[in-house]
Amino acid sequence: MSRLEYDPAEASYRHWLAQGWDESADGVAAVISVMRTWQILLTRANALLRPLGLTFARYQVLGLLRERHPLTLGQVGTSLWITPGTVTSSVDRLEASAFIRRLPHPTDGRTVLVEITPKGRKVVDKAVKLLNDGLFSALPLSAQESAQLVKLMNKVRSEAGDVVGTPKTRSRRKAQ
Repeated sequence: MSRLEYDPAEASYRHWLAQGWDESADGVAAVISVMRTWQILLTRANALLRPLGLTFARYQVLGLLRERHPLTLGQVGTSLWITPGTVTSSVDRLEASAFIRRLPHPTDGRTVLVEITPKGRKVVDKAVKLLNDGLFSALPLSAQESAQLVKLMNKVRSEAGDVVGTPKTRSRRKAQ
């Protein structure tokens, strides 16, 4: 992803003010900032995962399957909040790479299960290391800043109906 030569959040903010939408200018700046940050983080994640033949969406499917017994395609989609089309596309590509396999459901002939293969376990373990080293541990935020960001995003998620928790940060773990 190329570096932007302007600040889209600031530009949106100024545009909102110029239009007389002062009461929502702070909100547009916040939303645009979150969306641009999402683009940056997703691009970095995909770049780290590309050598393994993964995208972040496929990594999430593998990660989910690594921790659970075989799941239906619907359970995968619901757990990862992705559309049925994205589930099918990810599962097709992961199966073609022999990272997962489809299985018939033991009691429902209309339902298909998916499970991770040993090859898939190896690649997801490599992916976790790459993401931990190159993205999750490399954020330019302190533990306190990360906790504050999660807390702020939780307010938005909670208002939308999500169940939100409070992940323990490194600083909290040390204190316990």
